[in-house]
Amino acid sequence: MLGFGDKPANGAAPQGDLVKDTSEATFMQDVIDASRDVPVIVDFWAPWCGPCKTLGPALEAAVTAAKGKVRMVKVNVDENQMIAAQLRIQSIPTVYAFFQGQPVDGFQGALPPSEVKKFVEKIAAMGGGDGLADALAAAEEMLAEGAVVDALETFAAILGEEPENAAAYAGLIRCHLASGDLDQAEAYAAAAPAAIAKAKEIEGARAQIELARQAAKAGPVTELSRAVEADPANHQARFDLALALHASGRVDEAVDQLLELFRRDREWNEGAARTQLFTIFDALKPTDPIVLKGRRRLSSMIFA
Repeated sequence: MLGFGDKPANGAAPQGDLVKDTSEATFMQDVIDASRDVPVIVDFWAPWCGPCKTLGPALEAAVTAAKGKVRMVKVNVDENQMIAAQLRIQSIPTVYAFFQGQPVDGFQGALPPSEVKKFVEKIAAMGGGDGLADALAAAEEMLAEGAVVDALETFAAILGEEPENAAAYAGLIRCHLASGDLDQAEAYAAAAPAAIAKAKEIEGARAQIELARQAAKAGPVTELSRAVEADPANHQARFDLALALHASGRVDEAVDQLLELFRRDREWNEGAARTQLFTIFDALKPTDPIVLKGRRRLSSMIFA
């Protein structure tokens, strides 16, 4: 996993492990315990089994396509005879599905890929939800609570299962922002996979980077407020005041100043007020009241 001091290599996220081999020592952990969170399909096979050589890859492909809603564990019966005996495996290939610690379905013999796909989709549906969505929500909560390292590890794990998950990739960027490492955040933003480079989540993270860079250069709020009060037509002072207000966490006041600047001269500095407003809006959630109110007020000015 990439840590806070590491640089991303060619934009690739750490790969996860939807499919794994198990043993008698780890079967309980890999299957029974793991199935309490997400359904687990167990493939009992052996190197000498001809049908296993076609069924295994078909299962792996279907499990991978399910994107984290189900996992797969492989048991070599030659090397794990105790497990096979306990589960009364009479022939191979045999496939069992576990959920909530219990076997819930299964079949013997090879199936055509279409039937394998249907079986995996049925088992995945037993989870009753999107496991990756739940993991994303958990990671966001960790980040909001300041558990940056835990959040980073969770976002990285999600990317291991779905490398082009824009929300998780943006989460990695925001973790580095939260740690104060702007250079690392920018490196990740620049290395985003092409398929998600323009996703709204990534653009939002880039907007947060830009605002963080601006915050480092922001002037004192009190002095800038006095400058604006002394000369309301001083557009540069008003713009700088908006940057300073945002840097101090007074986002709604920053938006107010930018809207007032736009009202006074929408073309000032090549439309800097509107550009900055969009940067702030992009950095926030679309449903944030500041965004909803700000966009509404901006639209009323544009189309007045």
